[in-house]
Amino acid sequence: MHRYILFLILIISAGGVGAQTPQSLLLTMEEAMVKARRGSVDAEVALNRLRSAYWGYRSYRAELLPEVDFTATVPSYRKQYSSYMNGEGNYSFVRNNYLQMNGEVSLTQNIWLTGGTVALTTSLDFYRQLGGGSYNRFMSIPVAVTLTQPVFGVNHIKWDRRIEPVRYEEAKAEFLSATEDVASSALRLYFTLLMARENHSIATQNVSQAEKLYEVAKEKREMGRISRNDLLQMELNLLDAQTSLTDCESSLKSAMFQLRTFLGFDSDVEIVPEIPVSTPDVGINYSDALDRALANNSFAKTMLRKRLEADYEVAKAKGAQREVNLFAQIGYTGTDRDFSGSYSNLKDNQVVEIGVSIPLVDWGRRKGKVKVAESNRRLVESQVRQENQNFSQNLFILVERYGNQRSQLERARRADEIAAQRYATNVETYLVGKISTLDLNDSRVKKDEARREYVNELYLFWNYYYQIRSLTLWDYEHDCGIEADIEAIVKN
Repeated sequence: MHRYILFLILIISAGGVGAQTPQSLLLTMEEAMVKARRGSVDAEVALNRLRSAYWGYRSYRAELLPEVDFTATVPSYRKQYSSYMNGEGNYSFVRNNYLQMNGEVSLTQNIWLTGGTVALTTSLDFYRQLGGGSYNRFMSIPVAVTLTQPVFGVNHIKWDRRIEPVRYEEAKAEFLSATEDVASSALRLYFTLLMARENHSIATQNVSQAEKLYEVAKEKREMGRISRNDLLQMELNLLDAQTSLTDCESSLKSAMFQLRTFLGFDSDVEIVPEIPVSTPDVGINYSDALDRALANNSFAKTMLRKRLEADYEVAKAKGAQREVNLFAQIGYTGTDRDFSGSYSNLKDNQVVEIGVSIPLVDWGRRKGKVKVAESNRRLVESQVRQENQNFSQNLFILVERYGNQRSQLERARRADEIAAQRYATNVETYLVGKISTLDLNDSRVKKDEARREYVNELYLFWNYYYQIRSLTLWDYEHDCGIEADIEAIVKN
């Protein structure tokens, strides 16, 4: 008997350990936003985009610095027949058997001003003839300076120096705006859950109230104080309330799942949102918001980058109409059978080449490319002006809505209080038989609508506020810019 009881206790204990009970987590709106900025998938996507832009900018910066390269062939062995032309112009095949090695160290620097490159090199070549009559041969170039310079072509380095910093600043501003957008997404899901819980709470209260009123109505019907129609109406109200509660439970679970997944919580966490009590008491002026948006938002930087890229395409098309390239090399070279001898009795080593490519007849193809590039630039200018107008207009509307939303919110808060008090009074009045069922239902509907409207107006207030924050990248509560340590974030 004791063993049987002990066995049952163990089974019950094991079942209790294995079961997962929901963990209630009281979460404020600010905490949800902080969690979203740090751990959501959307935040990770924004961070990866920033990292890509950061390393792209680092690569551009590296191209402006000197580059040291070492190239070598160690070794190259050949034992084969090769064609040979003698002095009379006749060809024959001769047997070759040799070993060759070479190495070169170069220091290359792009010339920012002209778009060319200058290189300082040193190299050594070794040749050993194998077989009968074998011998060694060395050729050295202790130092050589090489200049490669396009004369009329576009200076890519100059344009990169103008475009790439703007592109990186654009990426940083996009990251900050994306972080604010993540917070706005968390805000939307947070208030969706908050509204779902309010609807569930309303539905639960309505079911409880409808059950009580139905019981009272049955008693009144037995006493003949109300008609059968009123009794049926109260029963219908109860059924409607129960149906609404079932729907609200489903909506609550869906909203809970969405926010929990977005914030990265475990499935056994039950988030309990709180209605934000206080709101920031800050006024936002349109002209001030526009100045901050143009200074901080990625929009202005994107517009500047598009203009620069359009100008760059025009410069490339014009530079491709004719090509003149200069190649010049000066230095010293020596050759000998010994290694040390190849660095003695050095001779001048000079090479100058000027390559020219000028189209004589291309049927206007290059000129057409220039016209296309110029037309695209004018198109970009028109699009930039249009986007600038749309941006300013959208910001103006947003600021106006934010300015009006505070009064809307105050009216919704007061309407919620009045509707709740009116319904409570009407319930008491109905119990003593002084108002009809229709009046009671009307006050209940108005109560529920007023509560939902208050939560919705509260969401709109915060939504407008954070949209303005995202566009201006300005924290109006603390009167400071929204910034981040990009280096630390990328390298973390």
